[in-house]
Amino acid sequence: MCAARAMRLTRELADLCHRDVPQSAVRYAYDYYEDADYDRAVQKVLSGRPADGIWIFAYGSLIWKPEFETVETRRAVALNWHRGFSLRIEDYRGTPEQPGYMMCLDRGGRCEGVVLRLEDESAEARLRQLLYREVGSDEALGGVRWIDVTTDEGPLTALAFYAAPVLLADYDATASTNEIAHALARACGSWGSGADYLYRTVAGLEGLGIRDEGLWQLQERVAAEIEAIYGKA
Repeated sequence: MCAARAMRLTRELADLCHRDVPQSAVRYAYDYYEDADYDRAVQKVLSGRPADGIWIFAYGSLIWKPEFETVETRRAVALNWHRGFSLRIEDYRGTPEQPGYMMCLDRGGRCEGVVLRLEDESAEARLRQLLYREVGSDEALGGVRWIDVTTDEGPLTALAFYAAPVLLADYDATASTNEIAHALARACGSWGSGADYLYRTVAGLEGLGIRDEGLWQLQERVAAEIEAIYGKA
C-alpha cells in the first residue's frame, strides 16, 4: 500500500468554504418518489442482482460515509469507468446562485475503489436505505447500474450509483477542470461545501493507498482557488 501524500487542499482550507446554508427549495422537473416508490425501485434494482451476493461499488462518499453495515470489504477496480465531477447541482452542496458539482462515474478509463458486501438477510432493507439516500426519481435511478469489477479474489458484479446518469438534465461529462475547480472552491449548500466533499474523498482514497491522479490534480487547483479567495489558511 502506498503511503498517503500530503494534500495541498487541507482540512483548514476546506473549512474556509463552509457557510450555514438552509435546505434549498430547488425542484427539478422530475416525478419525485413517494415512500411507496422506493419499494418498486428496490425490486427493479434487485431484478438484476448477481448470484454471489449484493456488493456496492464505493468510489466517492460511500468510502468515507457509507451509513450502512457491511460484512466484507475488498479493493476493486472498475474498468471502462472513471471518476468525474460531472453532475451540476444547485442544492445539497451548492445553490442556484452558486452551483456546485457532484462526482459520478463517467464512461472510459479505470476507477479503483472498494466493494462493500451487504449482509444477505438484511440486504433488501439496506438497499432501500441506500436508494433513499442516493436517488429520488426514476431519472436518478437510471444511473444505478450493475457493473463488472475485478478484485484480488476474482471478478464480481457490483452496484454503482450515479454511473453515467444520462437521464439527469444537469449531467455533463464535458465540464473543464477550471470550471469544476472554480465551482468547488465557492459552492456550499445545506450538506456542506464542494471543497469539503473533495477533501474527504481524496483523503479517504489516500488513506486506502488508492491513487486517483485526476482528483489529485483537482484538489491542488481547488486549494489554489481557495487561497486566492481567502488567503492561506
